[in-house]
Amino acid sequence: MNVSPNIVSHHSTCPHDCPSCCALEVEVVDGTSIGRVRGGKMDYTAGVICAKVARYAERIHHADRLTKPLRRTGPKGTGQFAEIGWDEALDRVAAAFQEAAAKHGSEAVWPYFYAGTMGLIQRDGINRLRHVMRYSGQYDTICTNMAWNGFIAGTGKLAGADPREMAQSDLVIIWGTNAVSTQVNVMTHAVRARKERGARIAVIDVYDNDTMKQADIALCLRPGTDGALACAIMHVLFRDGHADWAYLERYTDDPKGLEAHLQDKTPHWASAITGLPVDTIEDFATAIGTTERSFFRLGYGFTRSRNGSVAMHAALSIPAVTGAWRREGGGAFHNNGGIYNLNATMNQALDARDPQIRLLDQSRIGAILEGEAADLQGGPPVAAMLVQNTNPVSVAPEQERVKRGFARDDLFVCVHEQFMTETAHMADIVLPATMFMEHDDIYRGGGHQNIMLGPKLIDPPAGCRSNHEVICALAERLGAGHPGFSMSPRDHIDWMLQNSGWGTLADLEETGWLDCQPDFDAAHYIDGFGWPDGKFRFKPDWAAFSGVTSTPMGPWRQMPTFPDHWDVTENVDDTHPYRLVTAPARSFLNSTFNETGGSLKREGRPEVMIHPNDAARDGIADGDRVELFNRRGTVRLHARHYDGIQRGVVIAEGLWPNDAFENGKGINTLVGAEPVAPAGGAAFHDSHVGIRRLEPQSSDRG
Repeated sequence: MNVSPNIVSHHSTCPHDCPSCCALEVEVVDGTSIGRVRGGKMDYTAGVICAKVARYAERIHHADRLTKPLRRTGPKGTGQFAEIGWDEALDRVAAAFQEAAAKHGSEAVWPYFYAGTMGLIQRDGINRLRHVMRYSGQYDTICTNMAWNGFIAGTGKLAGADPREMAQSDLVIIWGTNAVSTQVNVMTHAVRARKERGARIAVIDVYDNDTMKQADIALCLRPGTDGALACAIMHVLFRDGHADWAYLERYTDDPKGLEAHLQDKTPHWASAITGLPVDTIEDFATAIGTTERSFFRLGYGFTRSRNGSVAMHAALSIPAVTGAWRREGGGAFHNNGGIYNLNATMNQALDARDPQIRLLDQSRIGAILEGEAADLQGGPPVAAMLVQNTNPVSVAPEQERVKRGFARDDLFVCVHEQFMTETAHMADIVLPATMFMEHDDIYRGGGHQNIMLGPKLIDPPAGCRSNHEVICALAERLGAGHPGFSMSPRDHIDWMLQNSGWGTLADLEETGWLDCQPDFDAAHYIDGFGWPDGKFRFKPDWAAFSGVTSTPMGPWRQMPTFPDHWDVTENVDDTHPYRLVTAPARSFLNSTFNETGGSLKREGRPEVMIHPNDAARDGIADGDRVELFNRRGTVRLHARHYDGIQRGVVIAEGLWPNDAFENGKGINTLVGAEPVAPAGGAAFHDSHVGIRRLEPQSSDRG
């Protein structure tokens, strides 16, 4: 007799490193396993989620999940491990931390983490151990610095128009983000505006990706030239009488100075820099100037260049020139991080933080582990690490340096992970981790305005423990004293909500999310922007963003006074005639999901897109084995002819596992780690490369 399974649907939240932070409806089958995953009804998610999360059951119930603690038994990187018990594993980690601190001082221990989960409790609790034990701090630079600082430079606050207002816009400008692949809900609201209002969708990017294919207005420009496009647009706005002078004089700092600065920033000038036709720039500027409800949805991708903050600020300046901020469906949005004001004191032990402890630059991990004195800031070498929620041997720039650093015999590494990643292969101790449906957590939407709950729905596989459990267990062994170590994740959530003015955990559990959107006047800066004088700054004080650490954060003193094209990118030369952009793939999220069969099957194999005319010049046929190279290393993959890019540009989508490449070297081998002005960051989309054809292998001949 067949018995139908008992299926119950629960609210949850997608934890992955994505601004959408989607609301989910998750089927739990017989109280023990995950079935279908759908988009939740929270109005920003609107029932739509990406395909990779929709098939999450494939990942959470994957046969290759880690379920036993492991101890390295062979040389680093060889994959030789033996199973051990949890107590022995934690004892070994604690002893290694104590030994490193005794020999070099507490700063020799570096807890290293990032956004493999966006959950505030499970992600950030590692800082509680860091601060109480006086371990080295981490300066977060992998993802957001150029974008956030460029936006704040203008508005004075990391917040903008309600992102749901895209549906009330008449022109939605999606600038520098492949939303179809990385922020699917942006498309939900933009397409709604087109269907209901006849709105046009404009997309600005460096290749004809899935988002650009849905555009009414498509601008495919050269990487790192967004500032030039923005300046030419504003030139036309001033020239043709589309600048809102009443708004400019009330709400901006130096509009006449900006107008004078833009006199020579003509569409002809920008065409030579961007590669866009003059008429395309003119027509797009006119569309903006004649459409009062123009909504600028500004992404991260175009800021991952050495001039990224300047580019963000330049694009953000456009709606200040037109006064689009005054209208519903107008203005700009990038991230709402500035609206939540969540109190992380208990979770992160901020009351125990010593500001004199050094902050090590996350993006400079290769240089740090190789002992660069400037990056160590005069302090001791890093002798011990705990790695959670990130996979630096795949995702960090300058991969060859990162690998050499992790291969040090005198470096102890504990990796707490869900799968045997490239970083786990370099560890001394590997601990099996839970996934988001197996623990309690709380989230905030960068791309929208909600605080969201992610409750535990099922028990994890026997042997897996959450980040919170591991941090608390190490604290006990290390003698770390703080009230946060004796609290459960639910206790932390409740404390954070109550001490931030957002109610209680019980309140949040009633709906699963809490709408924190400020009113129209606040979101649109009707009462003034976030600077003391209330003015939008066309002339940012870039110096205010520098000096976060004691090491230089790029050439910030050379940043332009007004919006401009800042020519500091890694430009091409005779040996390296191509600009490489390492764009995200639709089925991967950084290195997450590249262990699941569905994602791997959809993506196929590592490839580099090259314009057919460039390929013909270099004797590269479609499908040829090729090698990309620069001074940082070489990467081998296959060429794909693609005419949806400008000549001299190559695109490699997705963070494939390193072993998916013929020579075992992932695409970030080619990316530099030099800090980007004004406050650091890695320029993942700003590398020059050469390309050479390789002889085909037997498998390529078919």
